Amino acid sequence: MALTKIEIVEEIRQKTFLSPDEARNSVEALLEIMKTTLASGEDVLISGLGKFCVKDKAARKGRNPSTEEEMILPPRRVVTFKCSGKLRDKVNG
Repeated sequence: MALTKIEIVEEIRQKTFLSPDEARNSVEALLEIMKTTLASGEDVLISGLGKFCVKDKAARKGRNPSTEEEMILPPRRVVTFKCSGKLRDKVNG
């Protein structure tokens, strides 16, 4: 099961003794900063966790699977995540 935003807020509240509103506002502010930064095309690096990178994908040929019609898919930007060595070590062991 995935860790939810509500669970993150609760963990922060318990570990920092912030009020529920302060903890929620802190998490919301952090996520908003990350979203704004990524939307502007910049990467987000969090030491010990990893790096969120914005990558440009070129237009490419594709097809509609239900009609088999070929089409050109437009260029797009995607967000990727590369975990740090510390995180990889912790997950593996």
